[in-house]
Amino acid sequence: MREIGRQRRLRRLVTIGLAAMVAIAVGGSLAATQAKASSAKPATSGGGGLSLSRQFFGTTVEPYTGKNTAVFRYTLRNARGMKVQIITYGATTQSIWVPGRNGRAADVVLGFKTLADYVKFNSPPVAPTTGVYFGETVGRYANRIAKGIFSLNQSGQGKVTYTLPVNNGPNALHGGIVGFGNHIWADQPVSGPGFVGVRLTLVSPNGDEGAKAGSPGCPSGCTGYPGQIKVVLTYTLNNANQLVLRYTTTNQSKLNTILNLTNHSYFNLAGESSFPGSAYRQQILINANRYTPTDTTSIPLGYLASVFGTPFNFTRFFPMGARIADVSAPDNSPGFNQLLEAQGYDHNWVLNKQTARTTGPLGLNLCAIAIDPGSGRHLTVWTDQPGVQFYTSNFLTGTLVGISGHAYRQGQAYTFETQHFPNSPNQPNFPSTELKAGQTQNTTTIFAF
Repeated sequence: MREIGRQRRLRRLVTIGLAAMVAIAVGGSLAATQAKASSAKPATSGGGGLSLSRQFFGTTVEPYTGKNTAVFRYTLRNARGMKVQIITYGATTQSIWVPGRNGRAADVVLGFKTLADYVKFNSPPVAPTTGVYFGETVGRYANRIAKGIFSLNQSGQGKVTYTLPVNNGPNALHGGIVGFGNHIWADQPVSGPGFVGVRLTLVSPNGDEGAKAGSPGCPSGCTGYPGQIKVVLTYTLNNANQLVLRYTTTNQSKLNTILNLTNHSYFNLAGESSFPGSAYRQQILINANRYTPTDTTSIPLGYLASVFGTPFNFTRFFPMGARIADVSAPDNSPGFNQLLEAQGYDHNWVLNKQTARTTGPLGLNLCAIAIDPGSGRHLTVWTDQPGVQFYTSNFLTGTLVGISGHAYRQGQAYTFETQHFPNSPNQPNFPSTELKAGQTQNTTTIFAF
């Protein structure tokens, strides 16, 4: 009888989650107001119980200049008890505090307490190992590029091949050895009717991540990324409990380049300090009928596989850990098991085409929903990107101490990295990640709690 009661309670939570999804979509009008206020003057309050503050967080070396540079932390609060902290190092989400059904707030993302920990552990600029990327803005190219090599057609030159540092087995991962998460972004507070936030800016030069022969990850030298780009990322928080991430990237050069930006927050709706394995119980829905199976180095095999009949089917709610160890189940992949190779989920899901039913705030498509039955907290992710990397923190080993003094272990949390597909520059059948000379790209993702 206890089990039947538990199942009924869980079904009610799932129903609440779906109802909340609709409510958030209807509440998109508040977020729409934000879209019209991109030119708002800096302020310390957005009214309506919203507030914004900025404090010194430390200093570290900025790789572009080689100079010790100040890092600041912004704290955004709304009238419903939600608090978000963002640091200018890596344009990183350090914490997100959200109340549960009992009104008690918890920090629902993994993070570090000090700037020194972010510099040392988050994405240390060494090869061939990589960091954990807690909450940081990943670029110039999120996810992997096979062997760190891609080609682009350039005006007057024809096809040109570019090489990047290899920092993840044989591949380039998350921008390279010194990605966007290793830089200190210029900051400006913003506010307007119904929101507060921070605008963060980074200019990535032509040849970024280039290196001479013998450099880490570049035994024969690396050209780096072509073209200078300017990235403007605006985080805003409103009273609908929506954290809106709006990226505006301009190619300021005469060279074509590639671009794939994402936020790498690790979510655990029970709280980042909750008991090990708590994330395995949380209910996950991903709006995707297909995913991209990978080879043994996590590079997509080039085709889109159906999730149905596999442990990759999250088209309805399943606990994150319910099938994560079922390596006997089919996965529509030849030769080796996807869950075994990745030690869990670490794959790109191909989001379903947008419909009226899955359209939410700012006209974005439904990406995913997560629900924690224990606290009642739920998260809905909306995006205009074609894919999402769902990663279940498979490589956390208990050696990193988080913001509250707890060690982080495997399965501690999960990511929803809204993105284009891995290795897209080398997969002509995937959506293009090319940003042509002079073009500007705008993308938006919302984390709604």
